[in-house]
Amino acid sequence: MMSKADTHVHTFYSGTTGYGPLRFPESITSPEQQVDNARKNGMSVVCITDHSEVKGAFRAAEYGKRFDDIDVVVGDEIMTADGEIIGLWLNDFIKPEMTAEETMDEIRSQGGIAIAPHPFSFYVRCLRDKVFELDLDGIETINGGHPDPWTNATAQRVWEENPGRWAQISGSDAHSPITSNYNWTEFPGQGEEDLRKAILNRTTVACGVPAPEFTQVQWSLQVVTRGQWYIIQAMRGKLDPEDPNPLAQKAMKISTPKKIAGLIGGAIYCCPPIPFIGEYLATHWLKKQAKMLQAKYEQDHELAGKCLTQSIR
Repeated sequence: MMSKADTHVHTFYSGTTGYGPLRFPESITSPEQQVDNARKNGMSVVCITDHSEVKGAFRAAEYGKRFDDIDVVVGDEIMTADGEIIGLWLNDFIKPEMTAEETMDEIRSQGGIAIAPHPFSFYVRCLRDKVFELDLDGIETINGGHPDPWTNATAQRVWEENPGRWAQISGSDAHSPITSNYNWTEFPGQGEEDLRKAILNRTTVACGVPAPEFTQVQWSLQVVTRGQWYIIQAMRGKLDPEDPNPLAQKAMKISTPKKIAGLIGGAIYCCPPIPFIGEYLATHWLKKQAKMLQAKYEQDHELAGKCLTQSIR
C-alpha cells in the first residue's frame, strides 16, 4: 500500500514578506484549515513547516488528534546562515540564522529528520552545493512553489547522480490550499511512522508537478485582500488584543502611516490587469534566468569533459 504525504506546508504563523516598503502575510491560512485541506486531498500525513516557527505546527498537531485518517508532523522551515533546512518530528523551536551544521545538530538532538527544501533555487535562500557537506535525510526534487525549469530539474539530476544518498521528497510548499495537491510524496505504508521509516530507508517517491502560475495569482490576491481586511479592522479598533492570531497581532502593531500605505499599495495591486501582468513578468524572468543557468551548466560540463580528456591523454 502506498500513501500520500505533504511534507512542506505553511500557515499564517509563517510571518510576512516585503515588497519595497510594503509587507504582506506569507499565508492567511490557519493550521486547522491546512489540516482539513490535507484530509480533503487524501493525505495520510501533513507536515506543517512554517518559517522559523513551530507554534502553528503544534496547533495543527493538536487539532489533528481529532481525526484517525491523518497524522500531523511538527516541522519547521528553518532559516540558517547557509540557506533553509526543514526539520521534521521536532519537539521545540530552533532558533534561525545558525550555521547549517549547528541547525542540523539541533534537529538531531530532538530526534528529528532533516530535509533540504528547493535546494537549488536561484531566488530563495537555499543550501545549493552545501547539500553535499551535510548529513541530510532527503532533498526536495519537486517543490510546488518552483515552476521554473531549473530548480526542480537540477535537484532531480543531483539526486539521480547520488543514488541512495537522500530520500526523494516532493513538498507543495503551499502557503494556501489554492496551491496544494499538485504534488506530494508517496511512501509505503500509512501514517507518520511509516513515512519516517520510508525517508530513512530512501523508499519515498516524489510525485506530481509544481502548482501552475495562475494559482500564484490567486494566492497573492487572497493574501493582499485579507491583509487589507486586518489593517482596516485594526484601524477601526475591532481586533481583540488577546487574539492569538499572528496576523491580527501584526496588524495592530503597524503604524498608521504604514497601514495607509499598505491599503493604497494593496488596492493598486488588486486592480486588473496588474496582478496578471506581474505574474507574466515574473514567469518570464524565471524562465530567462533558468535558461541562463542551464546554458552555464552545459558550458561548464563541456569544459570539464575537455579537461578530463586532455588529462587522460
